[in-house]
Amino acid sequence: MSDTKKEDRKAKDQRLVQLARRGDQKAFEELLNQYRNLVYHVMYRMVQNPQEAEDLTQEAFMKAFHAIHSFNETFAFSTWLMKIATNNCIDFLRKKKLKTFSIDQPIQYKDEKIRVDLPDKEPTPEKRLLEQERKRLLQEAIESLPTLYRTVILLRHQEEKSYEEIAELLNIPIGTVKARLFRAREMLNKIIKDKIF
Repeated sequence: MSDTKKEDRKAKDQRLVQLARRGDQKAFEELLNQYRNLVYHVMYRMVQNPQEAEDLTQEAFMKAFHAIHSFNETFAFSTWLMKIATNNCIDFLRKKKLKTFSIDQPIQYKDEKIRVDLPDKEPTPEKRLLEQERKRLLQEAIESLPTLYRTVILLRHQEEKSYEEIAELLNIPIGTVKARLFRAREMLNKIIKDKIF
């Protein structure tokens, strides 16, 4: 990319960021569409799994959306976004690779074998009730979404359809599916933020 094109891109991104900061959803969607493939490509190279890469891409944009006010305009938006995406991905990989061991076998530590006795992790009746209440609140929040957004959330998270399947079912582009899912998750976050404990 030539220096002029880079400057044009940076100026356009900064204009979109300023609009997004003022709550312009379309401006953020434009940034999302501009950089989605780049983020996905990097996430895929890091995790080698298309579904996980897709989810990490969505998470990166959600984190960027929430942190948009902290964006420093002396940097390129793409650089800032990729830092958020890669840090999030590294956290994900760390959690995934936490060392595991068998609870039935003693663990060898230096010169001794240590037996692990784990407490009963069965949820208490109170925890079960809280979990049921969380599920009920989430279901209510989903049902309160406009049909446009409720449909994509249900297809993705309850029917476990891929982005491609949802696009085909609804006869809309994949980019629109992803943008609607992003918006639906944002709306759900706002609805349930104060209710879920």
